[in-house]
Amino acid sequence: MGYNGRDNKLEIIETIDVGKKGKVAVMELKRANYSETKLYPERILQFGEGNFLRAFADWAIHRMNKEADFDAGVVVVGPRGNDKVYRINDQDGLYTLQINGIDKGQLIEETMVIDAITRAFHTHKDYDEYLKTAENPDMRFIISNTTEAGISFAKEDRLEDRPQSSFPGKLTAWLYHRYKTFNGDRSKGVFVLPCELIDRNGEQLRAIVLDYAKLWALEEDFSNWIEEGSVFYNTLVDRIVPGFPKETAEETFRKLGYEDSYLVGAEWFHLWVIEGPRDIVKEFPSEKLGLNILFVDDLTAYRERKVRILNGAHTSMVPVAYLYGIDTVREAVEDEVVGGYIESLIIDEIIPTLDLEEEELKDFAASVLDRFRNPFIKHYLISISLNSMSKFKTRVLPSLLEFVERKGRLPEKMVFSLASLIYFYKGDRDGEKIALSDDSQYLELYEKLWKDYDGSRAGLEHLVGEVLALEELWELDLNSIEGLKKKLVDYLELIDGKGMKLALEEIN
Repeated sequence: MGYNGRDNKLEIIETIDVGKKGKVAVMELKRANYSETKLYPERILQFGEGNFLRAFADWAIHRMNKEADFDAGVVVVGPRGNDKVYRINDQDGLYTLQINGIDKGQLIEETMVIDAITRAFHTHKDYDEYLKTAENPDMRFIISNTTEAGISFAKEDRLEDRPQSSFPGKLTAWLYHRYKTFNGDRSKGVFVLPCELIDRNGEQLRAIVLDYAKLWALEEDFSNWIEEGSVFYNTLVDRIVPGFPKETAEETFRKLGYEDSYLVGAEWFHLWVIEGPRDIVKEFPSEKLGLNILFVDDLTAYRERKVRILNGAHTSMVPVAYLYGIDTVREAVEDEVVGGYIESLIIDEIIPTLDLEEEELKDFAASVLDRFRNPFIKHYLISISLNSMSKFKTRVLPSLLEFVERKGRLPEKMVFSLASLIYFYKGDRDGEKIALSDDSQYLELYEKLWKDYDGSRAGLEHLVGEVLALEELWELDLNSIEGLKKKLVDYLELIDGKGMKLALEEIN
């Protein structure tokens, strides 16, 4: 039935005859059917059940459990009230990970069952169970990936809410419950590793937790406990995770002999940069395995290079390529027109905003484009489009603003991407409804703006002006950037009048 990880084995329960395809094993992905498994003591609380954490952090934890005696189980908390998080419990926390890629010319294909997760729930139904995990004396690590929009302060959150609306609010309530349970014992603090792709993510999360402590009038010693007993690390994560391989899933299940709704695919490359005190190294044994997990004093250079080039290119390409009629990252970079647009955006507009050596940046850009071309990965643009507004703000806008500052003119490819994003939120691709997924306030705003649009240039000017004026998102009124509104209106007229294919060919 194929390779299932290093020493992982699944027992065949029965087989069925499927004609010419031969006999296929039929089983449930359960611990009872899975030899060499272990239910690890729960030492990690993870906010987020999505593809990325399961293919990145949980994979690393799995490796450390198997090969470095880490002995740490992961309790998964769905940060939203979505019952799909419970589905992994039907598989006893198990799921299949496929890693494919090319390293130094060598083909890498691995399929393994990850057994680090012990259980999963969400706080809307299991708030008492959520707080109870704070009473576990062995709980030591907090990992999160709630997207860029997740680390935010909601002033309406209260300690007595069940649950709080924001992820930091939920985390503060959990930390306070732990503080009270252990009477302020500093040794019961935790290592916090946020994986959200925002600058200084650990520092920002810590600051919001302390803000909640003040808002809720919690005792000063709790804030001292946070500062003296817990460490909030700034981190940078990098691995392309396309998620569930829907087009090849049926054949994969036939080979594996079981179905797995949590099957996830990922590239071979991985990087986790962790900035802060090295105390964590004694308890987080990644260095023993030679994993590409770096403990550094300053991750700024790593972050700017990765976020601006890899993530910036990802976010910039999504609305352009999707409206062009392309569905995957690989197709986008291999298309002559779209690929040329993406490469020009990186080389001519993003790289000039960075301070590392130009050749080093160009080499990194070339490796990124090679990763985008990975023949084993089918990374759907629509899946990358989740929360595109906040992603554009963190991944692309800094490059746009820096380009204007350094060059005294607008970066045309990035501005075209923003225009395409605004058009993307119209929700239509040649008569096909786009499955938009973002904060409700942005979806509602775009729905109203496009509904009220009368087809005139003045109508576009109003629409663009409203989007640029979202200071709570952009942290400034983008209408103040000379020429930006006019250029966006020009591009939107072009896209609306000629369609994306002709529009892109004209600006390339």
